Amino acid sequence: MSTPRPTGTAYAAGDSRNHKDDKDAKKSVFALIGELPTLVTTLIRDEIEQLKRETVTRVKTAGIGIGLFVGAAVFAYFALWVFIATAILGIATALPAWLSALIVAVFLLIVAVVLGLLGLSRVKRGMPPVPPEALDSVKDDVNAFKGVGHYDR
Repeated sequence: MSTPRPTGTAYAAGDSRNHKDDKDAKKSVFALIGELPTLVTTLIRDEIEQLKRETVTRVKTAGIGIGLFVGAAVFAYFALWVFIATAILGIATALPAWLSALIVAVFLLIVAVVLGLLGLSRVKRGMPPVPPEALDSVKDDVNAFKGVGHYDR
């Protein structure tokens, strides 16, 4: 007479391995200890990959913010020269030529301010570059390895 197979195990999933009985399905302590280095190596490799992915994402975000800062600096540089041209035209004549130069300078300055604020928000979003999710995951893994805390993976 065969023993009933429990649900939720390899038997229920239609595992093709031949098991003589439930005793054979359980691994010995020595087999589990033998698998431990492989499991720890895999865990460390996966944690490093997660850390790499999160760091690359944060550095990319900070890089975009820095690029926007550079764009703001370029527009501020152009605005400075337009303000200089405005002062020259304003002194030379009191006609609308300086007013048009002033309008261009104000426009460039507004663009520089907007790019600067966007760059600041991107840099803040990318900082600190250390990924807290990966560090928390590593701490949980260390605690689980020590047998402390809760490990649900």
